[in-house]
Amino acid sequence: MKKISLFVLLFTILISCSTSEEKIAEATISAKSNSNVSGLVTFTQKDGKVMMKAALKGLTPGTHAIHIHEKGDCSSDDGKSAGGHWNPTQDKHGEWKHGEFHSGDIGNLVADENGNATIEKESDFWCIGCEDDTKNIVGHAIIVHAGTDDFTSQPSGAAGARVGCGEITAN
Repeated sequence: MKKISLFVLLFTILISCSTSEEKIAEATISAKSNSNVSGLVTFTQKDGKVMMKAALKGLTPGTHAIHIHEKGDCSSDDGKSAGGHWNPTQDKHGEWKHGEFHSGDIGNLVADENGNATIEKESDFWCIGCEDDTKNIVGHAIIVHAGTDDFTSQPSGAAGARVGCGEITAN
């Protein structure tokens, strides 16, 4: 009886450890293109889904596009060192989960009259540090744009200058 109880206990511990592993990645957003934008984007992976939460400040009031870009390089003053949108599956640019869109398409966020904005998205087509290059967000960058993503202009959504950039790194 003791062996069975011990086996059940060990099995329960193993199952709970393997299914509840949480991974975290972050991107600290810094100002680009002479803006005052700053903030933090946190990605949390659990049970096969990634939750993204962004909190930004220093934006001009109104709508701003936010995307994942191909290179985790925010070294240039204009953010262009991050390259184009991250699009590992070569899909057309579009609106998040509406018709055709690619992995870097997050969408728009709205800054209030004080320049603060938040956005949350949950995805099963992203992962943190996995071996699938079509899903792994680590090593890419988050770009915040001066304008609105129109969801139709190819390949970028005509969102204007890059006013914030942060490299996505695993914790």
